[in-house]
Amino acid sequence: MAQGANRTTAQVVGVVVLAAAVTGFLSVAAVRHGFFDLKVYYGALTWWVHDGGEIYDYLKPGTQYGFTYPPFAALVMLPMAYLPWSAAIVVSVLASVVTTTVLIWWLVDPIARRAGWTRWFALAVALCLAAAFEPMRETVNFGQVNTLLLFLVAVDLLRLLPSGNRWAGVGIGLATAIKLTPGIFIVYLLVTGRWRAAFTASGAAAGVSLLAGALFPDASREFWTEALWNTGRVGELAFVSNQSLRGVVARLDPEHPSTLLWLLLVLGTLALWAWRARAAVAAGDEATGLALTGAVMCLVSPVTWVHHLVWLLPALILLVDNAMAAPAGRRRRVLLAAATVGYALLISRTVWFWEKDFTGLDGFVGSNAYVWISLALLAFLPIRRWLAPGGSVVEASGVPQLDQPDRPAPAGERHLVGRLLTVR
Repeated sequence: MAQGANRTTAQVVGVVVLAAAVTGFLSVAAVRHGFFDLKVYYGALTWWVHDGGEIYDYLKPGTQYGFTYPPFAALVMLPMAYLPWSAAIVVSVLASVVTTTVLIWWLVDPIARRAGWTRWFALAVALCLAAAFEPMRETVNFGQVNTLLLFLVAVDLLRLLPSGNRWAGVGIGLATAIKLTPGIFIVYLLVTGRWRAAFTASGAAAGVSLLAGALFPDASREFWTEALWNTGRVGELAFVSNQSLRGVVARLDPEHPSTLLWLLLVLGTLALWAWRARAAVAAGDEATGLALTGAVMCLVSPVTWVHHLVWLLPALILLVDNAMAAPAGRRRRVLLAAATVGYALLISRTVWFWEKDFTGLDGFVGSNAYVWISLALLAFLPIRRWLAPGGSVVEASGVPQLDQPDRPAPAGERHLVGRLLTVR
């Protein structure tokens, strides 16, 4: 008992030290955006509700930025117009923290249980590391909705779909109606042959969009006929924060970016994604399907700001998951090294060194660093073999695979981090 108490004390101290280190890091590395995007939402909703203006006509004073989301997003955010600004900040931050905590718990807890780690400690360590993750801290600092969308999709793919729940797809549909880019998860369901869930997602997206259209016909008409097609409202494509394939092409020639080259890159990337996504589902690996589709969404979207890269978080966690599922040896070391390097780059603000000048070979490599990470995760994130009923193994041919253990790894095969977390 004394040994257990000592271990718990050491873990509490470890979390406190790590939290202090992350706080110190954020005080130096984190950029204060003053909830810029949240101010855009808040200003647009206030203009719409209280000042009699049209929501898509609003531009934040001194900028070209306005409300760019579909009318259903305006309906979801409508209560914000009746809150004080300070309360809107609190709601935004709490929503990001709660959704992130639940998502990380879903992804980290299975690793902790299989490896025999202390579960609360594993979650606390993961949350501290997530706080330093640049896309996550940018999401909070901007007041963005990224973690809410990721959570809605994860509810479907990690919870409802594997259990055969008839409501699987509703989360994806709602996320798509709030912001169009998660619609690629409807394509994911179609590509992998889950027709019922795809139909449910499409129906949910269409249903709530029609509801918003009925409630706000003028706003809906303006969004679908004008605001949606006004690309100038979202910012400069060549800006270094745009870590998509479109951003890569735009930075090659900011004045005349090649649409043909971008489309060819998108088609090739989608082909790779479709092949790997189908393999993941054939193996019963829905978590990897989520991670692969999140990565491809970031790559093929015309605009993927750094804060949108929270969609890479599941892939980084799954790298650690695959490492801990592998026998001790070279493969485990490679996977842990990949997760460490990817995470280190994604907390480092590396791309911003080329914010003013992204010319030359170093500019091409450095200013697109997060794109290369997304591509590497899409191409090489391992796909697992899962035990089917009766003990047979579901195979996914032609892709990297690891066994999915259903018990803790033997103590001799645990990684050093695992030994530090293990309750004996």
